[in-house]
Parts: sequence; C-alpha cells; structure tokens
Amino acid sequence: MIDKKTLSERDICSKFITPAIIAAGWDLNNQIREEVGFTKGRVIVRGKLHTRGEQKRADYILYYKPNIPIAVIEAKDNKHSVGAGMQQALNYAEILGIPFVLSSNGDGFLLHDRTGMADKTEQELALDAFPSPTDLWQRYCQWKGLTSVDVRKTVEMPYYDDGTSRAPRYYQANAINNTVTPRQQAAATTAPNKPPY
Repeated sequence: MIDKKTLSERDICSKFITPAIIAAGWDLNNQIREEVGFTKGRVIVRGKLHTRGEQKRADYILYYKPNIPIAVIEAKDNKHSVGAGMQQALNYAEILGIPFVLSSNGDGFLLHDRTGMADKTEQELALDAFPSPTDLWQRYCQWKGLTSVDVRKTVEMPYYDDGTSRAPRYYQANAINNTVTPRQQAAATTAPNKPPY
C-alpha cells in the first residue's frame, strides 16, 4: 500500500483525484481540463522596468460543455488537509464566475457551493461521492433560473467557431455566458403581471 504522505501533488492528482472525477461520469477529453492557466499575471512597473506577477493556474476546471465552466478544483499533496486549497480555489472561482468549488488532498473532497441554494455551503465528500456532470448542471440551471427547455437549448448552444479552433479568453466566455443567462434568469424570476422595476 502506498503511503499518500510521500506522494507529490501531481501524483495525488493522477492516482486519486482524476480517477474519482472520471468515475463520477466526467469525460476526460471534453469536460476535464488540468493545470489551466487563465491569466498571464499582472504587469508590475517600477520606473523603466517591468515584470509580470504570478500566473493564475487552476489544477482542474470542469466544463458541462465547452466554454461553460461549472467547477474548479484545487489539489494539494496529502501532507495538507482536504480543504487546504479552498481559499485559492474560491479566488479562482470568483474570477472565472464558477459556482462549484472543490479542494482535495486525495483523501476526499471539500465542496463549496457558491450558489447560495444548497442546504450546506460546504460539505466533505468521500472520493467515491464526487458529483456527476448531470447533478452539477441541474444545480447550475436552477441557480441561473434556466427552467424551460428552450432556454436551456439556447444556453447549451455551441459558440460560433470561425475555423481557427481558438477558445475565448476567460473574461470573454464570462461575458458571453452572462449575456445569455441573466435575461433568462430575470424572465424566470419576474412575476407575470408585475412590471420588472
């Protein structure tokens, strides 16, 4: 039996975290991205000199479909607690507009639900209790107010591809997703006979 305390963070990811995510039904090729850099770091200017700050890089970002990130996971080695990466993951989730945030050390997961709709904001999960894509997508749709089938079809529609296969930057994807979903959310939450003001 391997002593988890001797494993690196990368080993914890490949031996425990990734298999748990895949076992929950996530598609490794289309829904799971690992070591995702999403900013190049802040430019710091001192006189005539300039440098870049630290790049922001999430260990995992899970997508229901391309360009709709719904979960971010921060991994730590087993010398840390299950929730040791939570604050870092919460910072990334805030920037990326992601509602479900997880941290893991290979023993299990700590799930933080940013939607405000869960019974518990944070809960520990066993390795074999990772939420499925369908579970998180249903919770995402409920949070965004995407209740009708037609509205969901609009949100799930693929982005236009100009043939270059370039993905939008995180803030561009945020803008597109926020443009599509808030109108639907407002429509879903406005009473039918009340003017929306």
